[in-house]
Amino acid sequence: INSFTIVIGDVTRLTIMAARRLIPLLDRVLVKRIEAPTKSIGGVLLPDAVVEKKLNEGIVLACGPGRRDKEGSLLPMGVKADDKVLLPQYGGSEITIEDEDLVLFRDEDILGVLKN
Repeated sequence: INSFTIVIGDVTRLTIMAARRLIPLLDRVLVKRIEAPTKSIGGVLLPDAVVEKKLNEGIVLACGPGRRDKEGSLLPMGVKADDKVLLPQYGGSEITIEDEDLVLFRDEDILGVLKN
């Protein structure tokens, strides 16, 4: 199946290279979690005790084509590459590709799309 998309947007070149090594199948979504800022807006370094380790937001890097219903029709995905999404606190399959920590979710597990 070649009907997947990869984002070339707000993520690092290394993340993009890692995402190209994994093509999500069916209704799977490859996500890079957004890392908590380590500096304040004023440029002050924040101590580790203050910084949340795991945010519940991420950027969709790649999507599978979707899953099929009982009649064989392809169900559309709820998200697309480059969407900023709200993630569940638990779940997903954590993977590391080329030193990049990524998470693979089912489309239905993603809680929502965040708009600017």
